[in-house]
Amino acid sequence: MTRADGIDGEAPTLDQARRQIRRYDLDTDPQAVLVAVRLIAAGAHVGRAAEAHFARFGLSTGRYRLLADLEDHGGEKSPSRLAADLDVSRATVTGLLDGLERDGLIARRPSTEDGRGTVAVLTARGAQRLRDMASEHFGRLEAMVAGLSAEQRATFLDLLARVVRGSAALTRD
Repeated sequence: MTRADGIDGEAPTLDQARRQIRRYDLDTDPQAVLVAVRLIAAGAHVGRAAEAHFARFGLSTGRYRLLADLEDHGGEKSPSRLAADLDVSRATVTGLLDGLERDGLIARRPSTEDGRGTVAVLTARGAQRLRDMASEHFGRLEAMVAGLSAEQRATFLDLLARVVRGSAALTRD
């Protein structure tokens, strides 16, 4: 079903946002609220699709991101640096590393810079997993945005960066 705003099956609608704002007697732009709510829903939808996609390769989104980050940084990085660069907690990285190590995709070794710490190292098996999935993975990513022109993708990247910066409004005290 196509709604009046031209988006198939999307909820809420602009009318619903207007009604909610009136119900609470707020001075808020309903379109801004609608964009934010739809973006959150879209993020969840894309996240679920990404998990299904990465599961084809025996990975999760987090495990893939960690492997790709290691590969991009010479195949070796400290867990604390991985956590910072991936914007996740150290505990999350530890869990990801544990699973990747069990699967033989990474190894841990003592840090040469900090004798007390360890570094995660991409194994040959981990590098091969990334190579094996590259063609299908990048092809599917390209297909995901195939409905956008190069100019639209550039605009989308700019807008997305602005929204990501604005997302701090959700967590500010």
